[in-house]
Amino acid sequence: MYDALIIGGGAAGLSCALVLGSAKHKPFAATKRIGIITHQKTSHLQNALFNNVLGLDPGTTGVSILESGKKQLSDLYPHVAQIEKEKVLEISKANFDFNIRTNKSSYQSKIVVIAVGYTNLITISGLEEYIEDHPRAAIEKKRIWLKNTDHLIEPNLYVAGTLAGWRSQFAMASGSGTHVATDILTLWNSGKDVKVHDKFI
Repeated sequence: MYDALIIGGGAAGLSCALVLGSAKHKPFAATKRIGIITHQKTSHLQNALFNNVLGLDPGTTGVSILESGKKQLSDLYPHVAQIEKEKVLEISKANFDFNIRTNKSSYQSKIVVIAVGYTNLITISGLEEYIEDHPRAAIEKKRIWLKNTDHLIEPNLYVAGTLAGWRSQFAMASGSGTHVATDILTLWNSGKDVKVHDKFI
């Protein structure tokens, strides 16, 4: 049983995992079991090139970020389980938890974050009732979002990144994942607002 399981290893998913992982020293997060299914084949980062993102060297490729992001997560926060080479097929509700079935295994989690791309080719069963046309994309592109309020689809089911309704910009997707992570940490902290910062002394 995971306390939080992130589906998707792109900008939003990895950002969410990094922030959740970075809260390990907080008493309310110390015992939480966190995982991320790092499926990346359909990520828009696969063919991305970045020249206009603060903090990234011009010419940085999305492919390099996908790899370095997973390494950063494993190096800094190895307690966050990375589940590789699995694709989620179905999400279903079981009492107050979720069952997540992949092409290779199944998992249970108290909280689920969906952070996959926003194409209409999404194949995760169980999400159909939330799918609508994307509010910030040209209709001819056939982009979708999962209807949500401030990233929350229903209690303990979150969506992050472009699938949450944001435009396809790296900084927006990353920020969306970070937003969801801090909302989850706030939930774990009995509703008291949480931010996680590192500082020089």
